[in-house]
Amino acid sequence: MEKLERFCNRLDAVNRTVGRGIAYVSLLMVLVVTVDVIMRYVFKMTFVFVQELEWQLFGVLFLVGAGYTLLYDAHVRVDVFYQRMSPKAQAWINVIGCLFFLFPGCFLIIATSWKFVAASWAVNEGSPDPGGLPARYLIKAMIPLGFTLVAIQGIPMTLRNLMVLLGKAPNRPEGQKGGH
Repeated sequence: MEKLERFCNRLDAVNRTVGRGIAYVSLLMVLVVTVDVIMRYVFKMTFVFVQELEWQLFGVLFLVGAGYTLLYDAHVRVDVFYQRMSPKAQAWINVIGCLFFLFPGCFLIIATSWKFVAASWAVNEGSPDPGGLPARYLIKAMIPLGFTLVAIQGIPMTLRNLMVLLGKAPNRPEGQKGGH
């Protein structure tokens, strides 16, 4: 069990590191939106590239940060019934959810997005709008990356929940509460 826990901790470290980096994307997004608002309402000016940068940063934040969110069980969940269940019942829901929804969904999106991303890279896709951002293929590449990070985080989540089901309560890294 100790080796399994170390393996889970290594996978957690991937999304923990990504999460620290994505925090800077969040800060950058706040700064870009602030500048856009000031430019729009004070100077009555706006730029297409700034608006595109806002939604691209937002996309990166949510796609790449989703695995980090899952690591800390901060994702959206309907807790009406779940929160009242025993730890073993919650573990069953988490294992079934990962095996039948999280992994298949991630793999489906990763598999189907590769052609979409590759086509964008092949033509060096940029914004269709005058004054827009070049390299739109970079934001499209965040789709398979983000879902890969979610799938990576699903592995320790599943394994830890299996440990709960086997009566071997896993040790949680500090600050991590969810996914049993």
